[in-house]
Amino acid sequence: MAQHDRSSDTVKAAKTTFVTEITPRSHDFSQWYLDVVRRAELADYSPVKGCMVIRPYGYAIWEQIQQAFDSEFKRAGHVNAYFPLFIPESFLHKEAEHVEGFAPQVAYVTRAGGEELEEPLVVRPTSEAIIGSMYSKWIQSWRDLPVLINQWANVVRWEKVTRPFLRTTEFLWQEGHTAHETHDEAEAEALMILDIYARVAEDVLGMPVVKGQKSESEKFAGALRTYSIEALMGDGRALQAGTSHNLGQNFAKAFDITFQGRDKSVQHVWGTSWGVSTRLVGGVIMTHGDDSGLVLPPRVAPYQVVIVPIGRDDWRETVLPKAREIRQQLAGAGIRVTLDERDERPGWKFAEWELRGVPLRLEIGPKDIEKSTVRVARRDTGAKQDLSMNGLPTPITELLDRIQRDLFERARAYRDERTQRVASYDAFKAAMEGRPGFVIAAWCGSAECEAQIKADTQATLRNMPQEGITGKTAPTGNCVRCDNPARYEAWFAKAY
Repeated sequence: MAQHDRSSDTVKAAKTTFVTEITPRSHDFSQWYLDVVRRAELADYSPVKGCMVIRPYGYAIWEQIQQAFDSEFKRAGHVNAYFPLFIPESFLHKEAEHVEGFAPQVAYVTRAGGEELEEPLVVRPTSEAIIGSMYSKWIQSWRDLPVLINQWANVVRWEKVTRPFLRTTEFLWQEGHTAHETHDEAEAEALMILDIYARVAEDVLGMPVVKGQKSESEKFAGALRTYSIEALMGDGRALQAGTSHNLGQNFAKAFDITFQGRDKSVQHVWGTSWGVSTRLVGGVIMTHGDDSGLVLPPRVAPYQVVIVPIGRDDWRETVLPKAREIRQQLAGAGIRVTLDERDERPGWKFAEWELRGVPLRLEIGPKDIEKSTVRVARRDTGAKQDLSMNGLPTPITELLDRIQRDLFERARAYRDERTQRVASYDAFKAAMEGRPGFVIAAWCGSAECEAQIKADTQATLRNMPQEGITGKTAPTGNCVRCDNPARYEAWFAKAY
């Protein structure tokens, strides 16, 4: 039974007002996404075309993501450093394949301090070149290896088509750069990082991913091989959520990164690089959001709980003191909690925090205080229940854990329902109508077939799952397009 100090009509009216400002996902998913970014105050457009301003709430989500990855990197033995934003143009040209891959996106500085520069500077699109030049100075012997360095930084890639968080001219990311004695050590590093990426994506972001190797045409420019994690968004399109590269010795040879081996011979190091970016904020929005706005997994939410005091005109005297007491109790248990003390109607506040995706809302009114209970509402399901104020942190923590698990399972079920396997090219093309999700098919490994598939369907080869890399589950049968013997089981999708 509704309590006298809660107005369901007020709540419905406020919710309707808010929802009308967000385009329904089913009508226009792209516009829904932009509406959520704007209305939830995650980011705004800057005066520079293609750039965005990350607002405090959006940055707070990024901080949770950043902290989760950073702790994993450090646990694996990596340390953080920082390298310059500007790179001499000549450095970028030392690795031919690398510069060719990034040439269309590179921004240059040709004038500074009122004078023309003798050598143009590149605004980093990635840092292999500048870091490689430093490693060539720092590494002398096998005793200096491995070098395990990560940096949190911004990079610039001059994109023609941009969308907040997903693809912007400037974005934030981490980029790890490591140097090793042997190929096998570098390969183990690249795959270990891929595992970290997948684990954080699933355990923290609640976003199920597929791990695998990129094709030659999709790999990082200059790499020996590239691995990725791929996620499926709410509109059936794939998102590359992170990449890890075994660079081989390409950059070591370009920048003369050598060391004296255990046998006294001079050898080039084996390198890796790997990165995830603020694109993951967009991934969280599109994986879990609904027509009312954000739905945030508790482990990535800036606020896991919002407390909304409810009462008559004297609520500041009758309800607010107990609300503050509960906030202190939850915060003391390590729960990220905020108390909404604004002079707005409760229904307006409900809609506001629903829009922002806070996992749990606690409502406290005069009758709740009489019964020593709080009303708890889940953002993901809308389910409500009353909990005792005594020992409240324990059931709240359990509820947050349950929401985290439920969001991941819901996203995984969505992905699995939209993943299909086909055996013929006609079936492949039919499956790729619209935005179907992942389509799995046998592939011969030829660039010609891959390019033709993309031309015919707009689908790209996202990756070949790791089991297929090692040959444990090598596909049987023939390539879905050319009917030659298949070498890989490949996952295709239309992607961001």
